[in-house]
Amino acid sequence: MKLCFLVEEQYRRDGMPVEVIHQLTAWGHHVDVVRPGGSLLHLTKAVQTSAHDAWVLKTVSGGPGLTSLEAAAWAGLTTINDVRAIRGVRDKALAAVIGLSRGLPLPATYAAAVPELLLEIPESEYPIVVKPADGSSGRAVHLVSSPRRLTEMLPQLAGEGMLIAQPYVPNSGADIKVYSVGGELYATERRSPLHPDHAVRERHVPLSPEIAEIAARVGVVYGLDLYGVDVVLGPDGPVVVDVNDFPSFRQVPDAPKRLARAVLDLAAGATTATTTATVTTTATTTAQPLLGAVPIPMTAGRKA
Repeated sequence: MKLCFLVEEQYRRDGMPVEVIHQLTAWGHHVDVVRPGGSLLHLTKAVQTSAHDAWVLKTVSGGPGLTSLEAAAWAGLTTINDVRAIRGVRDKALAAVIGLSRGLPLPATYAAAVPELLLEIPESEYPIVVKPADGSSGRAVHLVSSPRRLTEMLPQLAGEGMLIAQPYVPNSGADIKVYSVGGELYATERRSPLHPDHAVRERHVPLSPEIAEIAARVGVVYGLDLYGVDVVLGPDGPVVVDVNDFPSFRQVPDAPKRLARAVLDLAAGATTATTTATVTTTATTTAQPLLGAVPIPMTAGRKA
């Protein structure tokens, strides 16, 4: 099989996707690596003459790679994930509207083109979480305690582009990160970017049926196959605070092999129908029983 990976400079030496590419190559597949942020790309020729079975994107939000992937999709080429799904989650304002309209548990969301407009948010909504609408990897995420504190932060927020603000969901200071790969779900616990001083060691955790069901629905709602979901346990239950296409998949057992196999299956169109996910749940030292088997839709093989 022949694949094209779009990899931005930030991920050139990152285990994800470098180890996935190495695994695919070791299995005898041909992988071309394109660096949209560090090389001149004859884009029209690249997509018009492409003989790749699929194009795969591993770039930061707001980077140039998504344009290249969209060009490939418009040329009728297969993309992983589906390019429309990627666009839907990389714009955090859009993702919130899509998720809430489809019944996912997300916080109410404000959007502002300039940070000064956030001062219009009612004081009753505080504390709030403010972050760029195109942010990723926990960049520029702020817990803001009051309108006065927001005023003090305006210079810091300037230049971030579109911003979103959401009421803070009280929690323990730990996020549950759920990864979906190859029709399986894996859960880890890690420190929240809003609580950098909180002592949380990243580790596998059991995945409850309730969170497994939410994570599975995320794939259905946004049309994603390879993705991650950040969940916090609030006073009223689990709340989705972020969705990422092609995340790091940290703590997923044999992640490179699992990702490589999933890419091949999606590229081949072998898993375009709904499959059953085995929810893999392991604690720190003791194997846990399988919990909450849920259907994970495998839709990324679609063509635009």
